Amino acid sequence: MGLDYRVVIGCAEGQGWVLRIPRRPGLHAPSMVERRVLELVAPALSVPVPDWRIHTPELIAYPLLPGSPGLTIESGEPIFHIDIASLVYAESMGDLLYELHAVNTDHAATTGVPVRSPEEVRAHWATTIEQVAGDFTIADALIDRWRAWLDDDSYWPGQSVLTHGEIYPAHTLIDGERITAVLDWTTAEVGDPARDFAIYHSIAPPAAFRAMADRYVTRGGEVWPRLEEHCIELMSTAPLSYALYALQTGDPDHRAAAQAGLAG
Repeated sequence: MGLDYRVVIGCAEGQGWVLRIPRRPGLHAPSMVERRVLELVAPALSVPVPDWRIHTPELIAYPLLPGSPGLTIESGEPIFHIDIASLVYAESMGDLLYELHAVNTDHAATTGVPVRSPEEVRAHWATTIEQVAGDFTIADALIDRWRAWLDDDSYWPGQSVLTHGEIYPAHTLIDGERITAVLDWTTAEVGDPARDFAIYHSIAPPAAFRAMADRYVTRGGEVWPRLEEHCIELMSTAPLSYALYALQTGDPDHRAAAQAGLAG
């Protein structure tokens, strides 16, 4: 279901394998960064991540991980295989995010992921808005919303952490209601902790999100007063991120879809 890779499940000598096949050229260099991220986080997390055994420009392969996806796409529609209101899943998510965000950011920087301080995160968003506005028409209401968000200190965290960037049921394998593995680390970077809270906040009931946040804090994580509001604003930037992807790929269909999202 990924934009960059086609994923196939295979079996050899009784061992299940995941095969990731690039959909376009130019993905091998970023995959080198992803591999280093996997090697860094594997010993830090209480659940496994992919252990790449084959890594070439044409193929990435690793042994099948325990559990099954919490979300799949069938006939273009998302199908949840987890009760998104589950407090067990919420607490499992809180444990995972605490462990990930506790990874030393200096060590994370050596993997080659983007590294931004809290101030640099905001500056990067401002630059992104200007870049996208140079190639697309953005609704005035969206620009006004994003600039108000960027200008208001109360929305923003005071720390940067190592983030996955897209932690939600499609990228978490589950057994029952507990997370058993985490997939697809292509979007990892050091920056805004809310990158790992926002998608879950957008799909989980308030009680589940707060159970996750409470578990995260109990373990030692830090949250800030406007975390939930910040998550809402962060999710509103999805059209910007898609527009950047459309520019990167040069695909006219992606460009048309991105423009539709920026129309407000």
